[in-house]
Amino acid sequence: MSLTQTRYTISEVEARTGLTQHTLRWYERIGLMPHVDRSHSGQRRFSDRDLDWLSFVGKLRATGMSVADMVRYAELVREGEHTVEQRRELLERTRTEVRARITELTDALGVLDFKIGMYEMRTAGKART
Repeated sequence: MSLTQTRYTISEVEARTGLTQHTLRWYERIGLMPHVDRSHSGQRRFSDRDLDWLSFVGKLRATGMSVADMVRYAELVREGEHTVEQRRELLERTRTEVRARITELTDALGVLDFKIGMYEMRTAGKART
């Protein structure tokens, strides 16, 4: 690791990510965050790599992945290269679930568009009379 690598305080990470300090501490406590370095006074010092990880976790959250599965994924990453297949399977399962939700939402959007179109035609007809 470079001696000139940028380090961020928990307040700076909160400002950059939108995650609260409480959430960042919780992520660390439950094992979702890898080990976060500490300053000589014990304050957390996050790296660019930590910020990249938090960004990835945010994407996993957006997929609807459970916290338990996210923690499991983090554990597999820490275990090393021999877990690549398990990690891939976990992400593939999540991708399948996301695609199914996208299909459901696309169908629901179609129904909404149809109904809105019906109401637009009804209100346009009243405006002419």
